Amino acid sequence: MITYKSQREIDMMKKAGELLASTHKEIAKMIKPGITTWEIEEFVNDYLKKHGATPEQKGYKGYEFATCASINDEICHGYPRKQPLQEGDIVTIDMVVNLNGALADSAWSYPVGKVSEQAQKLLDVTKEALYKGIEQVKVGNRIGDIGHAIQSFVEPHGFSVVRNFIGHGIGPTIHEKPEVPHFGLPGKGPRIKEGMVFTIEPMVNIGGFETKMDNNGWTARTMDGTLSAQYEHTIAVTKDGIIIITDQD
Repeated sequence: MITYKSQREIDMMKKAGELLASTHKEIAKMIKPGITTWEIEEFVNDYLKKHGATPEQKGYKGYEFATCASINDEICHGYPRKQPLQEGDIVTIDMVVNLNGALADSAWSYPVGKVSEQAQKLLDVTKEALYKGIEQVKVGNRIGDIGHAIQSFVEPHGFSVVRNFIGHGIGPTIHEKPEVPHFGLPGKGPRIKEGMVFTIEPMVNIGGFETKMDNNGWTARTMDGTLSAQYEHTIAVTKDGIIIITDQD
């Protein structure tokens, strides 16, 4: 069942989103060859605590960390670790912030130093695909319109859209209805209505969309070992239009 949020709930989620966006801005300053994703994990824990918030995914279904840190061929849910990032890597940092009971969710992919032309194209296309999806968030449209816009934009670039992991409703728990695929046909799925809050989070691969899981039961990788990128925002639908509650601008 889809739950519809009041304006008060959306306002609270927007504050959580502003904190999450500021966290990503700080992380962007940290990303360079030699840093570890464990240092980023420690920073996020401290930064959220200092601002009166908690990392919601820590402890979620047994997950142990404040962040997911997915490097190169890791699609999502990579564990933070102590191995230094290398020049040319790409890394995605994903987190859910809980501020006074209100949640916000956002992932962002970062180049580490100078990356290859193909890796940079992947980052650019994936980020633009996110905003192509957001353009379809209008009262009266359907959830399927979002995924169709993303897939239609990504595939002509020669990349693929991951099928196994999708966007979702959020608040007061991390994963709620509706499910938000990043592929598919227009005019399908639930109709978009005022009060919906959900994530759009395309994961795009240079190669095929097939995935495989690590033994830890969390980390998903590309089946063919090619690079993957992800950008995610949490979107609220209000009577005055949409709000990107994790907007970094």
